[in-house]
Amino acid sequence: MTGATRSNRALLWTGVAVLCVWTLLPIYLLALGALGGREIVAQWPKPLAPFGAAFEALKTFLAIEGVWRAAWVSIKAAAMTMVMALALGMPAGYALARFRFRGAGAYRVLILMTRAFPVAILALPLTVSFIRLGVYDTPFGVALVHAVLATPFATLVCASLFMGIPKELEEAAWVFGCSRFTGFLRVVLPLALPGIAAASIFAFVLSWNEVFAASVLTVRQRTLTAYLLSVLSESPLHLQFAGGLVLIVPSVLFIFLVRRRLFAMWGIGNR
Repeated sequence: MTGATRSNRALLWTGVAVLCVWTLLPIYLLALGALGGREIVAQWPKPLAPFGAAFEALKTFLAIEGVWRAAWVSIKAAAMTMVMALALGMPAGYALARFRFRGAGAYRVLILMTRAFPVAILALPLTVSFIRLGVYDTPFGVALVHAVLATPFATLVCASLFMGIPKELEEAAWVFGCSRFTGFLRVVLPLALPGIAAASIFAFVLSWNEVFAASVLTVRQRTLTAYLLSVLSESPLHLQFAGGLVLIVPSVLFIFLVRRRLFAMWGIGNR
């Protein structure tokens, strides 16, 4: 092994270590404050582990009235956001990848520009419109806004995946009697599942963590983030840490469940 190869590998592993620390350190400190209680939050330097960890903060947080209901509302909103974002993003991405039409490049730019539009400007019009439509203060209304935020990412991810899948595979399916739709279902969709899993992760995490629209568009059926914003704003720090830990656990579990699909995406991207 040459000296240049060793230095490159050392640089690679150093970057991996820095990235892991950057990602895991906030989660570790959050868990430390949530499990260690009031004493660990105020202690410095921090211990490596909350020895004799007390779960009173978590128990107190989970016993707050309305937390479980808000968590269920968040799950429903996130699930509907995933379905709507993929239902809109996959056909749009397929059209961008398989059809040539004027303005395709401008259309991609417009998709990205929707993410730059501030949601706060739409708060009042959305509230009035949702009240008129009867979806104000419902998980479906929150999911509609979250789907609008997640659909551009889902569209571009699906478009890049479909472009990486050879069109000849679809044409071979057409030769054997498949229509364009059945060819998509039997050939393209199984190959694109890893990228679709990545898009679903983004949609779920975005909906689960989003707080502004959920706070504006709900009153009684608040999502967990909106509920915690109103309940824990004046609470002790260890309770706020406990709320933060509960917020990140579902996202981590969801990513863990689809990790195989997510890792397999690199196989498609490298072909």
